[in-house]
Amino acid sequence: MRVELSENSFNSTVADMELIVLGLKDLLGYCDEQILERAGFKAAQSQICALHDMRKIYVGADRSNLQSIRDAIAKASSNLLSYSYKRVKIEASSYDELKAIVTGMLLGSYSFDRYKSDKSSKEIVLQVCIGSDLESKRAKSLIDEVVTICSATNYTRDLVNTPPDDMTPVDLAACAVELARESLLECSVYDEKFLEDEKMNAMLAVARASVHKPRLIHLSYRPKNAKKVITLVGKGLTYDSGGLSLKPSSSMVTMKMDKAGGCAVLGILKAVEALGLPVEVHGFVGAVENMIGANAYKPDDVLVAKNGKTIEVRNTDAEGRLVLADVLCYAQQSVKADYLFDFATLTGACMVALGQYTTGILGHSGNLKHHIRRASSDAGELAASLPFNNYLKDLLKSEIADMSNVGSKPYGGAITAALFLDNFIDDEMKQKWMHFDIAGSAYSESSWGVNPHGATGAGVRSCVEFIKGL
Repeated sequence: MRVELSENSFNSTVADMELIVLGLKDLLGYCDEQILERAGFKAAQSQICALHDMRKIYVGADRSNLQSIRDAIAKASSNLLSYSYKRVKIEASSYDELKAIVTGMLLGSYSFDRYKSDKSSKEIVLQVCIGSDLESKRAKSLIDEVVTICSATNYTRDLVNTPPDDMTPVDLAACAVELARESLLECSVYDEKFLEDEKMNAMLAVARASVHKPRLIHLSYRPKNAKKVITLVGKGLTYDSGGLSLKPSSSMVTMKMDKAGGCAVLGILKAVEALGLPVEVHGFVGAVENMIGANAYKPDDVLVAKNGKTIEVRNTDAEGRLVLADVLCYAQQSVKADYLFDFATLTGACMVALGQYTTGILGHSGNLKHHIRRASSDAGELAASLPFNNYLKDLLKSEIADMSNVGSKPYGGAITAALFLDNFIDDEMKQKWMHFDIAGSAYSESSWGVNPHGATGAGVRSCVEFIKGL
C-alpha cells in the first residue's frame, strides 16, 4: 500500500474507486442514501458496502471518533486488496482524520506472507485529498511521519511473526546489526562469554538448555544536541517452551511472539532514527531461547543476578523477568538516562486484568503513567495502569533467597511480576522507570482494530509518540 497526497480537490482527482467514510448521522439525507439502504448498508462500525458500478466503496464509522475511523479504514484496506483497483481516493477533513486514515490503511493492509507459495505482489495507491482549509505542506509532512512510524510498526510485526527456527537469538542480533548498517544507528552484540564476565547469571540460566546461544543487543541512536536520554529494554525470548515447567502444547503455539518486547525496541529505534528526533535513545535486548534439556535450570535453583540479589526459582516459565533483571541492571550501568522503559510479553495475568487488547503499564510515578497513557491514546494504542502495593510485594518473599521469581498466590500476577523487576531498578531511577506488559496486546490469532492476524507491533507507536513529546 502506498499513500500519496493529491494536489487536486477530491472531485478533480482521478482514481479507480472512491473510499467514503460514513456514519449513521451522515447517512440521513445523503445523496446515495436510498441505494445504500437497498444494499443493506446501515453505517455500522466497519461495515463495508461496495457499489462497483458507481466506483464507490462505503465504510461505516463514527466520524467524530478517531479510533473508529482508524479501525474502519483498516477493515476497508483488507477489502481493497481483494479487488482489482489500483488507485483509490479518499478525503480528509482535518489533520487528525488524515493521520487516522493513513494509519488505518498502512497497518490494516499488512500481511505476513513470507512462507506462502503464492505471494501477492499487488500494490494499491491511496490518494488522499484534503480540504481547502488544510495546508498541503503540513499534510505532506504528517503523511511522511505516519508512513515512517507505520513502517517501523510493520517491521516489528515481521520480526515477531518470523518462526523460532528462523529467528534465534543470533538471528535477532543479526537483524539489529543490519538495521544499524542501513541507518545512523550504532549496534553492539555480546555473546555468552561477555554475559559470564558481567555476571548476568539469571539470563544465562534461562538460556543454557538451548543449542542457540544467548545474545545481548545494544542498539543506540545518538543525535547531536540531544534534549533527553531514554533507555529501552526488551524481552527477546525468541521461543519459550516454559522450560522444565513445560507449557501445555496448545500454549506453545504462538510462543514465537515472546520476543515481541525486544522486537518493539528495535522498531522504536528504527522510527526514532528515521524521524531524526532530538532524543538520544538506547535499546537493550536480552535475546534468549528457553528450552528443556539435561542442563536446564530447575525449580528450586537459586540464581545470583547481576546486582548480586539471589532469586529462588519456583517456576521456569517465569523466565522473562529473569532475563530482564540482568538486562535492566546492565542497561543502567551502561547509560545514565532520563527515562527507563522495559517492554515484555510478561504475564497472562495482564490479559486477565485488562483484556487481550490493552497494554499494562506499571511503575512508581503517577505523572509518568499519565504522560504515557496520553501518548498511547494519541498514537491509537490502548494502555491502562495497574497499581503497586506492598501486600502483593510480600508474595515474592522467599525462605531461602532474597526473593522468589513468582508470587506465592495466583493473584495479581502482572503486578507481582513488575514488583519483581523493581528489585533491579536503581533508587535514582525508580521515578523514571516504567514497565510495559504487552502479553495480550502484542499478538492475536484473530484480527482486531488495525491489526490483522499475528503480531501487532504493540508499544512502537505509543513510545515514539512519547519520545516526540520530549
